[in-house]
Amino acid sequence: MLRTTAFHPRTSALCEGQNWRRWAGYLAASSYDLTHDREYWAIRNSAALIDVSPLFKYHVNGPDAARLLDRVMTRDVENSKVGQVLYTTWCDGDGKVLDDGTVSRLDEDLFRVTAADPNYRWLGDNARGLTVDIEDVSDRIAALALQGPNARVILEQASQQSLATLKFFRLTTATIRGVPVTITRTGYTGDLGYEVWMAWSDALAVWDALVAEGGPYGIAPAGMLALDIARIEAGLLLLDVDYTSARRAMIEGQKSTPHELSLEWSLSLGKEYFNGHRAIRAEAARGPEWKFVGLEVDWPSLEGTFAAHGLAPRLPTQAVRASLPIYDANSGKQAGYASSSCWSPLLKRYIALAHLETRFATPNASLQMEVTVEHQRKKVQAHVRPLPFFNPERKRA
Repeated sequence: MLRTTAFHPRTSALCEGQNWRRWAGYLAASSYDLTHDREYWAIRNSAALIDVSPLFKYHVNGPDAARLLDRVMTRDVENSKVGQVLYTTWCDGDGKVLDDGTVSRLDEDLFRVTAADPNYRWLGDNARGLTVDIEDVSDRIAALALQGPNARVILEQASQQSLATLKFFRLTTATIRGVPVTITRTGYTGDLGYEVWMAWSDALAVWDALVAEGGPYGIAPAGMLALDIARIEAGLLLLDVDYTSARRAMIEGQKSTPHELSLEWSLSLGKEYFNGHRAIRAEAARGPEWKFVGLEVDWPSLEGTFAAHGLAPRLPTQAVRASLPIYDANSGKQAGYASSSCWSPLLKRYIALAHLETRFATPNASLQMEVTVEHQRKKVQAHVRPLPFFNPERKRA
């Protein structure tokens, strides 16, 4: 049975087309308007309010909390500071990625872990012999992402405190209309953004406050369709689209390591131990077989391919969550595949997130991507580009 989040009394009234999807057993709005255009531009030009409550959320508490998370996560959790948020992956014993998410250090011995998949049992299995309490608080904590260039001023007015000193991937506490909240400078859009965490019962008061303060600044609710385009522009991975959890992979080839997902920056290889450390260190020494890169489709090539059939180019109006083969332009050999792609309304480019064999993943390398024109498979020119495609200074400033 599908559940609704604490914000559903507001989001359901605003969802004009009743365009919903499943997210971790909850209803999530795909778009509020009949198309997602306005919601996308709110993310990039003003401010968007996104219900992210369906994320799995765990409190890890106790004298060995940091030790447990340091054991299972690839980041250096033990040496993190109170008020710091870490993006991290966690892996199986072979160094294959199970999931990715964030670890927020709320207090010396208290952490909040967010994840796309359920991880309660897995955390408990790894905690044997440790003095630590793991609590699933997924349906007790509601969360809103406030993303876009006006996000800070709106949140400052709603909380009546300055956020100028809150650094990227840090957190602070505040009150909004008397409601205690935690504010993290995080998000999934690659823009200036914050996420606001509160008790489930306080959710509507916080929503109403942000909407009221954000009205003069063009705030708008945004759904998953707009978010999907923004996260591709930001070069951000999506579980079950850009990689498969090692838990659910049917064959070895469906699994990925952090290096293969170009997340080597998230590996604290100086730690003595973490799950999969031997395999990951060995891969670091020899180099990964695959890399996760950006890909930009060459517009003249795309236009010419459609023109040969007497057509103007047809561009996807939504993000494409489908595998598209990528080929080496010289040999014709398959070099990899694109896992997510979209037309970027802001950048005016057809872009993709792609998995390439390492030898083909050099910057600006010429490749070909498969497209369908009048029911026929065609190849258009494409080039390897660094990620993220969109990386505004305001994101970290």
